[in-house]
Parts: sequence; structure tokens; C-alpha cells
Amino acid sequence: MRTIVALVGATATGKTDLAEALAGAIGGDVVCADSRQVFRELEIGTGKPTPVQRAARPHHLFDALSLGAHASAGWYARAAGETCEALLARGNTPVLVGGSGLYLRALMHGLHAQPPRDEAIRDRLQAELAERGSEAMHARLALVDAETAGRVHPGDPQRVLRALEVFESSGRAQSSWHARATREGLAADWRVLELTSLPRELSIRIERRTHAMFETGLIEETRALLAAGHREPLEALHAIGYDEAMAVLAGTLDRAAAEERTSQRTRQLAKRQRTWFRHQVEAARLASDGRDAAELLVGARGLLGL
Repeated sequence: MRTIVALVGATATGKTDLAEALAGAIGGDVVCADSRQVFRELEIGTGKPTPVQRAARPHHLFDALSLGAHASAGWYARAAGETCEALLARGNTPVLVGGSGLYLRALMHGLHAQPPRDEAIRDRLQAELAERGSEAMHARLALVDAETAGRVHPGDPQRVLRALEVFESSGRAQSSWHARATREGLAADWRVLELTSLPRELSIRIERRTHAMFETGLIEETRALLAAGHREPLEALHAIGYDEAMAVLAGTLDRAAAEERTSQRTRQLAKRQRTWFRHQVEAARLASDGRDAAELLVGARGLLGL
């Protein structure tokens, strides 16, 4: 039986530690399913498994790309598909872990036809964004592609502009492109578990994790990235935590304000992730609140039938 385990859920719910424990219990290999953790230069701010955890068992795709490389659901479906096929051929169970739902869906259900790109339209939309702001551009998107507008946050101008570019260049909504699969998903017995947490408890977890990241060297890691010449790709990534660390280094935020802004953006991300997984992924669900690591592992194995 070709079995693939996927542990998903909002950021800061405890997915990483549970995935490590689960992989250890079943002899599985951990496979990254997170759009930020695939960059090898990003460590502290992405919540990757620790070096100790990665040394304990095989891990895959956590350092697959360098900053500046283009990460997409299409790239991930190909890379993770090849990784999982190789593991399954050796009799190993892939244990996917991450919060990037689009990546998981691309791997499970297949890739889609790629809409065209038009740099002239893109440049014009960028100019309009600078003049009118992201909220106004998102409102325009809602008029022509309500489905995509419902998935994309107004504060994510890159995705808003891409959806508008797709519509203007092709005459079709981005959501209609995504509805057309052109490559089949990875055939397997998929066992999917979403780890959940109550919003209030998750907010506390997020604040603690944010503080820990800054305490353990997020600013120093960011300083080293800038010194190594990674400013442009890091800024283009709009990565939570790294943006704020750059602002501290630039003197436009103090550390306390940086931590608060990081926590706020992380809470917003978690809300979007919860909504996405609730409506887009068929999964067993396990609440992490009030359970210790041993209880979570027992609960996960029971729900997954492992």
C-alpha cells in the first residue's frame, strides 16, 4: 500500500514537533510542505525543524531552493512528487508537514494550466497599485474574480496583481485556470490530519513563538542575510518576521514593535490558513490545546490509522 501522511494546519499549532514524533514512531521521512521553509537560507524565522531534529531522521525539501529562486505550487508538485515516489519505491512513508495548502493540493490533485504573463500589463498594474493602494486593487479583483479575491488577502499585493494580470491578459479569471487540471495528482493512500488550536490559545502560542525567534537570533540571521547580498530577494518574499527584523536593522522599528507586528501578521496568516484548510482539504482534525506531546502522538496515530 502506497501510504502518504500529511500533517497540515495553521502556523504555530505545533505541526513540526508532532510530525517529527510521528515520523519517528512509524519510521517515516519528513517532507517539507511549506512555501518558506524550502529556502535554505531561512532558518529561525520560518520555524523549520531544528538541526537536531533534522539530524535524527531523513528530511527532504527543507533546503531545496536558494533565495531568489521561484517557488510555486507547480514547482513543489514536481519536486515533492519525485521525492515521494522515490521514498515509496524504497518502502518508506513520506510524512509531509507544512501550512501551504496550495502546495499540498497541487501534489494531491494535480497541476493546472498556467495562465499567460504580460509584463506590460504587470507594469501598469504596479503603477496603479502605487497610486491607489492594495485595498482598491483587491476590490477591482472581486468584481472580475470573486473566488480568487476570497482566497487572497488585500494585504498581499503580489497575488492580487497576478490575478488581475491573468484576467486582463487572458480574459479568464485565475480561478477558472485553476479549475482545469493538466497533470494528475500523486496516487496514494493519503492520510491527512489537520492540527488545530482555538484562536485565543493560538494567539498565545504565536506571541511565544515570535518572542523566541527574536530571542534566538532572528535579527542576527537577517543581518547576515543582508550582508551576504540577499536584500532584494528577501524583501521580495515579504516574509513575516524577516520584514520586521529588517525594519529593526534600518532603525524604523524597535524590537518590541517588531515583535508585535510579527505576531499580528502571523495571526492574520493563521486565520487565512484555518479558513483554507476548513474548506479546501478533507482531513481528520486533532485539537492540540491541552494535550502533551505523547497524547498528541497517540491521537494522531489513532485518527490516521497508523
